[in-house]
Amino acid sequence: MVTEIILVSILGSLLCLDRVFIQAMISRPVVIAPLIGFFLHNPYAGLIIGAFVELIWIDRLPIGTYIPPNDSITAVVATSTALIAGSKLGGAPSELIALCVLMAIPCGILAKQIDVLIIKSNDSLSDRALEDAKENNIRAIERKNYLGLIKVFLFYVFFLLAVQAIFIPSVIWAYPKLNATVIKALSFTYYFLPLLGIAVAINMLKLRRAIPIFCAIFLIVAVLLELLHVL
Repeated sequence: MVTEIILVSILGSLLCLDRVFIQAMISRPVVIAPLIGFFLHNPYAGLIIGAFVELIWIDRLPIGTYIPPNDSITAVVATSTALIAGSKLGGAPSELIALCVLMAIPCGILAKQIDVLIIKSNDSLSDRALEDAKENNIRAIERKNYLGLIKVFLFYVFFLLAVQAIFIPSVIWAYPKLNATVIKALSFTYYFLPLLGIAVAINMLKLRRAIPIFCAIFLIVAVLLELLHVL
């Protein structure tokens, strides 16, 4: 388990760098979570978790100076917690996935605050890079860019290590002790999360009249899934 936590922290941090470096959409939850899931031998669960996280913050776009919640970190934490803990508990049922997503959401908000601090701390690097540009010192500018990336990477690694080291043992210990009422609530939450995400997406697109239609479709699909599960 320790090895998996360390490897996920390194892999997740490398993928999260896409938020500030290449920006090829690899860091989007719907992409990064299945990749982490593939590494942990369950890409399907990763895809489900990534879709949940993607929908929750789909209306928070990094436009101008606005820094959105770090949904990439949220997706990595939720996926790794669900799958690593699930491997110790005999699987990753929908209730466990819902619990891990709920636990991981505050991590994205906390990581956002630290992202803001890192960006502010890079202002001095930017000022020095401008001075290097006046002197046509390209090598010095490159080093400052690399320093900024290393700073972000190290933050992601230590953040993921710390959070997983707390969350995964906690879930392994607490989940089997949950009573039937809590498990039932988590089951409802699993089906409520995509409904919430769809509502956010519709609100972003200003298609308010379509909300009843989407809700009806969601409820029909949820009922069919439950019936198929029972049968």
